[in-house]
Amino acid sequence: MPFERGSVTFAMFELNGKLPEDLLELFAAKKAGPLDAVDSEPQFGWVTGHHLLDTTIDETSAQLGGCYFLALRQAVRKMPGSLLNAICKREEQAYMRANNLEYVSAKMRKQIREEAFEKHIQKMPPALSGIPMVLDPNEKLLFVGATSRTQIDLFIEHFFQTTKLEPLQLTPGLLIEKLLQSTEASFPILNIANLPGTGTEPAVGRDFLMWLWYYSETTGKLTHPQYGEFDVLVEGPLTFADEGEAKGAGEITVKKGDSPLRSAEAKAALEVGKKLKKAKLSLTREKQIWSGTFDADQFAFSSFKLPEGEEMNADEVFAERVQNLIIFREAISLYFKKFAETMTGLEFPKFESEIREWARDRDAV
Repeated sequence: MPFERGSVTFAMFELNGKLPEDLLELFAAKKAGPLDAVDSEPQFGWVTGHHLLDTTIDETSAQLGGCYFLALRQAVRKMPGSLLNAICKREEQAYMRANNLEYVSAKMRKQIREEAFEKHIQKMPPALSGIPMVLDPNEKLLFVGATSRTQIDLFIEHFFQTTKLEPLQLTPGLLIEKLLQSTEASFPILNIANLPGTGTEPAVGRDFLMWLWYYSETTGKLTHPQYGEFDVLVEGPLTFADEGEAKGAGEITVKKGDSPLRSAEAKAALEVGKKLKKAKLSLTREKQIWSGTFDADQFAFSSFKLPEGEEMNADEVFAERVQNLIIFREAISLYFKKFAETMTGLEFPKFESEIREWARDRDAV
């Protein structure tokens, strides 16, 4: 699965409370069941992170690089609509011939469809999907291979049912609570366009991504006390969106040429009060690069490339990749801290004036 190699899609979590001593036994108790028992209702269970058929969960199979490597598997049998429709049509025609009828009533069509589905669904192969996770027991950090709200909520539900621990996603709300002992509701709203009716709907993730864009072009660098100096770069494609939760209709994606950040479309989006919702984000530290897509609304990262490591055995490679995820978490938290200090400090009016000027005076090509 992706945490072992290649690019990674993930959301970041932390765990409050002590990890159970019998953690693996808890996962093993809720392991995925046999495929023969799968029907049309989704069935969930745990497997190891190596593949979706590995239901042997123990110290040997479920640990890699000093971490727990597991996946929440979903199994369900699905019947293609075209196949079901064809079978129903065949059965309806046979029913009309047997009963000398010219048509089939709606009630009978429903009955034929239900019987056809029940008769043939077990002949369909189970469809498998999984949400992988890596749990670092020393840091009590959790990396989950999901970015959609539906997947994340599903994972949290099953993780809690298994361990009685609730994962806390690293989000603007959690960071504001930890850094400022405050809430998102009381956090300032960034109004870049300075137009009537804009800057009224809170969207801290988008404000953070806008700040990252501005900061990357004006300063860029920050120094972490343990991991040294980082530099940040925001690149295209860029997805802009209107304020508020009526998200979708007001979205535009800019992919223009080699410089979408300097495109007329990007400048126009800023001028009408749209904010960055999604963009490519790169963090560098010396010769190391973390690079992929940042979804500001979900505070999740997709298709992320981690720094390339040295040639080592599988266990060491995995441990290094997890360590690079931890370093990335520290870096993104460091930038959010700087953003929060800017937004809540006495210099906020000056900063807001500067970012408005930055947006207004951008060159458009």
